[in-house]
Amino acid sequence: MKRLLATSLGQFRIVSLAEGISYLLLLGFGMPMKYMMGEPVFVSIFGSIHGALFIFFMVALIRAAIDIPWRLGRVLVAFIASIIPFGAFFLEMSLRREMEDLYGPDGEGMAG
Repeated sequence: MKRLLATSLGQFRIVSLAEGISYLLLLGFGMPMKYMMGEPVFVSIFGSIHGALFIFFMVALIRAAIDIPWRLGRVLVAFIASIIPFGAFFLEMSLRREMEDLYGPDGEGMAG
């Protein structure tokens, strides 16, 4: 858990999952409530949360891309994953492997 909070890649993983969950809530709950039940308030709530998390996602993506460093193709894959429903969960599998490659399974490669 420490390496999730201490590294830009770990922070990106957290924000990416939160953004992905908020996107699914918006699409899977907010939109049906608006168009099938006539309750647009849920789109406003989940849309605002998702919008804020998407901004955090982009900032965290840029930080991770600079710190690691990532090639442009890797950055584009991460961005595209953020706009595809369930994409964040596939991205998470890749990010977890990358984090283990960089820091080891127990974080022993991390300084400090």
